[in-house]
This record gives sequence, structure tokens and C-alpha cells, in this order.
Amino acid sequence: MNASTADLAPNSQQPVGEHLLFIRGTHWNGGLSPAELQRIMTDFYAWVEGLQREGILRGAQPLMEEGKLVSGPGGVLVTDGVFAESKEAVAGYFLLAVASTEEAVRIAQRCPILNHGAEIEVRPVADLCRPMADLQLQVP
Repeated sequence: MNASTADLAPNSQQPVGEHLLFIRGTHWNGGLSPAELQRIMTDFYAWVEGLQREGILRGAQPLMEEGKLVSGPGGVLVTDGVFAESKEAVAGYFLLAVASTEEAVRIAQRCPILNHGAEIEVRPVADLCRPMADLQLQVP
């Protein structure tokens, strides 16, 4: 199965009732005054505390802007740096215990930093990686 055929095949993975929210945009706060930033961050942390009170927050962490990309056979290629434009770079993540993508999207829509240029990518967590799930379909 080549890459183009794999892209067309139905997804054999199954959701596990969790979703990752990737916060995209590492410089959404540019141009804000310290008072504006303080207000927005107070609202942001109130949003996070609400997720904790609801019992759906499984984990969350900010990410550093630097890192390494390991690729190639045997991991021989190691590249330094940020791997996307700053507006697309992943700034952090939240792991939520919610079963539906629609619910995860509604939660993401309430995040206050969206009003200032950040973006949130919502992805369901799968039971298996795609190659293993595809393999299990092929093995009788």
C-alpha cells in the first residue's frame, strides 16, 4: 500500500474517549500591554481551573519554543529549531477526558486566548497507531 492509497483507506483506528488540544501560536500576545496580558492570562487560568473542576483535565503543559527533529534511517538526521512558523508552532497541549470531538471543540471554543490570535487543534486520541490498526485489519 503506497502513501496515496493509505491516505484514501478508511481509518482503522478507534477513539479512546480522550482528546488532545494543541495550542498553536507562540507569539499571540505580541502588542498587548502588561495589564491586558494579565487580564487575558487570568481568564485563561480560570478556563483551565474550570476544566479541572469538571474532572476532564488529564494533563496540560506549555512547550519550549526550541527543540530537535529526529528523522532518517536510524535517526541519523537531527535538526535544531522551531519546525513551523511561530503562528503554527505548538505552544502547549491539554489532554481532556471527553468522548466526542464536538464536546472537545466546544471546550476549545471557550479558551480566551483564541480572541488574540492563538489557534487550537483538536484531535481524538486513538487506541493504536495507524499502521498497527491497519495491520490488525489485515491479519485474520
